Amino acid sequence: MKFNLKGMSRKELEKLKADVEKALEKVGDEEKRAALQAAEKAAKSFGYSLDELSDVKPVKRAPKAAKSSDGRAKVAPKYRNPDDANMTWTGRGRKPKWVEAHLEKGGTLEQIAI
Repeated sequence: MKFNLKGMSRKELEKLKADVEKALEKVGDEEKRAALQAAEKAAKSFGYSLDELSDVKPVKRAPKAAKSSDGRAKVAPKYRNPDDANMTWTGRGRKPKWVEAHLEKGGTLEQIAI
């Protein structure tokens, strides 16, 4: 459906805008309802209700790699310093001193893996 927007008055355009916003809200509500029904069906297939699943804590995932300024993907960190959570290591290149110190104390890389 095409509209000649240039031939419409300001009042007609504002009414059209309001009608479009109402239609978008209605479609959004219908999509949310459909998504909720699909989620309820999926939960039921596992023997749960959505209420039972709402208090489950999400799975903690490793951070995604960001893009560097030259377009290449940065490597996500794989190891975290147990003494200072701000210190991480990707597992590439030379081992940081905190990793070497952890290993010298008898620790393993698996212990500090993220």
